[in-house]
Amino acid sequence: MSGPEARVRQAVTDAPADLVVDRLAAELLRTYGISRTELYQVDYRLAELLPLDGGTAITGPGHPAWRAFDHQEPVIADEDGWFPVGMRGERRGVLRVSPLPADPAARRELAAVATVLGHELAAVTSTTDVYLTARRSRRLTLAAEMQWDLLPGRSRIRPSFGLAGQLEPAYAVRGDSFDWSDDGDRVWLAVLNGFGEGVAAALLTSLATYALRNARRAGLALPDQASLADQAIYAQHRGTQHLSVLLLELDLATGALSAVDAGSPRLIRLRAGEVAEQVLDQQFPLGMFEGTDYREQRFQLARGDRLFVVSDGVLDATAEQVRYGEAALDRFLRRTGPLAPLDAVRSLIGDLRAFVAGDLVDDAVVVCLDWTGPQP
Repeated sequence: MSGPEARVRQAVTDAPADLVVDRLAAELLRTYGISRTELYQVDYRLAELLPLDGGTAITGPGHPAWRAFDHQEPVIADEDGWFPVGMRGERRGVLRVSPLPADPAARRELAAVATVLGHELAAVTSTTDVYLTARRSRRLTLAAEMQWDLLPGRSRIRPSFGLAGQLEPAYAVRGDSFDWSDDGDRVWLAVLNGFGEGVAAALLTSLATYALRNARRAGLALPDQASLADQAIYAQHRGTQHLSVLLLELDLATGALSAVDAGSPRLIRLRAGEVAEQVLDQQFPLGMFEGTDYREQRFQLARGDRLFVVSDGVLDATAEQVRYGEAALDRFLRRTGPLAPLDAVRSLIGDLRAFVAGDLVDDAVVVCLDWTGPQP
């Protein structure tokens, strides 16, 4: 690749970690005559787009920035261009440039540059606090800081599957979490329903997550992954603390789904507009007893099936002594069929916040997994 886009890409990848956006702005001015370049990152609640420079947040759903974020397509408003910033389905925010060049080729190049920016931000975030600090509208609790750093990401898109999750209350979550990985042939998902309060809950979830990763990366089968994590937690706490988890392994070519339910959150399937709970063999939570043997179940997904994993914090959300409950959840999930996984998760969390008239008090985790069928 050569030409203007290549020079901008080079400027982004060569920039010091804390100056990626500054160097991008300088190169866009030199190459395209763009005098204003701003990065807006989505906050932990998926409710605000926060400017890197600490200016005014964008909250209105009809704003061009939110339209670009929601639809993952460039939006043009007057002289401003809004381009989605992300990588492999992980949405980080939007890039605002002004004045927007009239040349359609230049606009396509800017869209590609915004994607490059998403990759570069993912690469440098672990080496500087600049971007993490700017994407929070309030201080995270210590437990929440630990939980968010533990996540592999918030969303993932590949031709054969889509995946997204969210933790609530985002700025004060304690023990609920999720983890995933894929190798092109299979995707593994763990959804954890934590036990305890504050940092103690976050430490317990961290131990379970790393034990499960260690077992998965050793090539162990799903039941053995659960057993290894169970042993690790029991060895540390001798049964005084335990943790519920749902482990899933999906064969992306066939739709064969394996599951281990260790006192887990609820698994719900949306198929052709119909909602049904997937009945699981409930087994002991991880760390409750010494030497628990776990069994896996097998199910067959149909192309286009959507799975939701929700913790008890979702169903137990309460407003004026009324629980959100199964009926409200089922009704809402039916309406999420046309939405991308992250939009479905975000919509459900938004409905819960509206129900309780604010942030959730108890921990809640929502994960959405789509199987779109084998792809060439």
